[in-house]
Amino acid sequence: MTDPRLSFRRATTADSRACFDVFLPAVGDLTARQGAPWRPDPEELWPRLQPMYDHLAKQAAEWWVVEGADGELAGYARSVERGGLFELSEFFVHPDRQSAGIGKRLLELAFPPGRGEVRVIIATTDVRALRRYHAAGTFARFPIAALEGPPSPDAAADPDVEAVRAGAHDIPALRRIEAEVLEFDRGHDGFVWLLGDREGWLYRRDGRDIGYAFVGERGLGPVAALEPAEQAAILAHVEVRGAALGRREIGFEVPMLNEVAMRHLLERGFRIDPFFTFLLSSRPFGRFDRFIGFAPPFVL
Repeated sequence: MTDPRLSFRRATTADSRACFDVFLPAVGDLTARQGAPWRPDPEELWPRLQPMYDHLAKQAAEWWVVEGADGELAGYARSVERGGLFELSEFFVHPDRQSAGIGKRLLELAFPPGRGEVRVIIATTDVRALRRYHAAGTFARFPIAALEGPPSPDAAADPDVEAVRAGAHDIPALRRIEAEVLEFDRGHDGFVWLLGDREGWLYRRDGRDIGYAFVGERGLGPVAALEPAEQAAILAHVEVRGAALGRREIGFEVPMLNEVAMRHLLERGFRIDPFFTFLLSSRPFGRFDRFIGFAPPFVL
C-alpha cells in the first residue's frame, strides 16, 4: 500500500535536478548490491547530463514525480513517444522509499497500458523492476553491453568510405537510415537536438549513404549502418573523432546480438563493463545487428 503522505503529480522542467538527485542514489544502490558500486561526484556529473535531462523534459510524453509531505522527491518516471514507438526513458525510486508501492503507481502513470504501437524499455538488471516491466507487457529481447576503452587516433580508416559532417540539411537522410534500421526514427526535433549535443556524421560509399554516427564530449551514439559489415569502418572513424575531441575513454551501448560491432570492439581492446542493460519490448522490431544505442542508455 502506498504511503498516504506521498503525492503524485505531473513534473515540470523545474523538477529536472531533483529527478537527477533521485536517479543517482537509485543507480548507486543497484550497483552496490551487484558488487560494482558506481558513485560519481554529482556536481561533476550533472553538467554532463543536464542537456539530456532538459531535452527529455521537452520531449516527454508522460513525466510523473512522487513527493513526500516535505516536498522531497521520492521517485519519478518518464516516457517519450516517437511515431508509434513508446519508450520508458526513466523509472527510479529513491533507495529509502523502495518497496513501498511507489513504483507500481509511477509506472502506471508514465507508461500506461495499451499506449504505443511498440512499447520499449532499456532496463537494468534490477529484478523488482523487471517484474513490473513484464507485467506492463514488455519482454526481454537481448542484453546490451557497454564496451568501453580509450579511443585511438590511429584507428584504421576505410579509404572507400567518405565521412561527411552532418548538419540540419542532412536530417532527412538521417531519418531515412534510422527508420530503415529501427522501423522508427527519433523525428526532426530529436535529430536537431542530437546535432547540437554531439557531432553527427554521415558515411557514404560510392556516393551512397551507408550509415550515421554521433560522438561528442558528453556521450556517444546512436550509430546505425544499413548493412552490418559497414560498421567496422564507421566505428574506426568514431574512435578517431573521440580521440580528436580529447576523450580519454568512450563507451558504446552495443546490443549483444550485433556480432560485427562486438567482435570489432573487443578486437580493438575495448572491455565489457559489468553493468548490463536489456532491451524489453512488446514485440520484436528493428534490425539490431547493425545498431548501437544512445549513451548514456536512457533511450535508444
